[in-house]
Amino acid sequence: MGDKGSHRQGASPVYAEAGVDIDAAGKTVPLLARLAKTTYGREVLSGVGGFAGLFDLGSLGLRQPVLVSGADGVGTKLKVAQQMGVLDTVGIDCVAMNVDDVVCVGAKPLFFLDYIALGKHDRGLIEQLVRGLAEGCSRAGCALLGGETAQMPGFYDEGEFELAGFAVGVVERDRIVDGSEVRPGDAIVGLASSGLHSNGYSLVRRVLLEQGKLELGQYVPDFGRTLGEELLEPTRIYAPLVTEYLSRYEVHGIAHITGGGIFENIPRILPESCQALLRRGTWEEHSVFGFIQHHGRLSDEEMFRTFNMGIGMTLIVPPDSAEACAGWFEQQGIRACVIGEIRVSRDAGRKSVEVEGLR
Repeated sequence: MGDKGSHRQGASPVYAEAGVDIDAAGKTVPLLARLAKTTYGREVLSGVGGFAGLFDLGSLGLRQPVLVSGADGVGTKLKVAQQMGVLDTVGIDCVAMNVDDVVCVGAKPLFFLDYIALGKHDRGLIEQLVRGLAEGCSRAGCALLGGETAQMPGFYDEGEFELAGFAVGVVERDRIVDGSEVRPGDAIVGLASSGLHSNGYSLVRRVLLEQGKLELGQYVPDFGRTLGEELLEPTRIYAPLVTEYLSRYEVHGIAHITGGGIFENIPRILPESCQALLRRGTWEEHSVFGFIQHHGRLSDEEMFRTFNMGIGMTLIVPPDSAEACAGWFEQQGIRACVIGEIRVSRDAGRKSVEVEGLR
């Protein structure tokens, strides 16, 4: 969130005429700094306002710390937020997409950096986005250490913006979760999603808004709220609870169900010649998925290849601890259940997912 040039005495009139308001950007930095500081712990030595943020790893008391990084954005869910004029939740999405990737290798998220690009400085827009980022970081238990706000007139139209983020976590070298311990017979525990999360929105917008001619403001009885409110439901952040579970119990593999849906993400943590068998009907699929499938006349396979289908994260655990694992997350307030198992792949050398009950 360092707006370059904000230290100068007055903005260049030529630069201002070109569409970049350095003075306005500089006046916004203190507000962003205040929001970011609500996420700081004693490990943060320096945050928003300087050239770089400083984070003290030594205070964590780790023996062989390994830094883990991730980068992601919110995708075309931003278009829905722009159309709705609701910008204070997509920051939560941005944090979630990053920290829940980082935790998949067993890492605790430490800090988050953001990148906001827009055509013209808009204090209100930036404030809403950063409030969402700060809320997401608070939920994730990490610091909003800094970022960048870039004015790019001529590149973005008025009201348009881009939002991306970067998370850094840490894990002890001997506690890395890389899927190498996954074995046939292991159980798969699914953690419920809060809805669509932040994936598949290009398809959603085409099916519902362009082809279906539905309005974001219309009330949908199946959802108990408007279509737009359903589509903007923030992504669930699993990282703190998964980190806590990892500190107590054995986990062989973790998959965050994001772009590519269930079919593409679970194989990323499977050893060669292993297959994940999921049993449809063992978990609840949100009504939003059936709504999209009906309006788009989409196949089951297309749905599972695009969306999380009600499961935002999966943990692969020893079979004798599966029910206890699901019960533990239930006690923490996240619906969880045993949704399948690992078995030897039918195709030698190929990692895959099979879902029983697909039509």
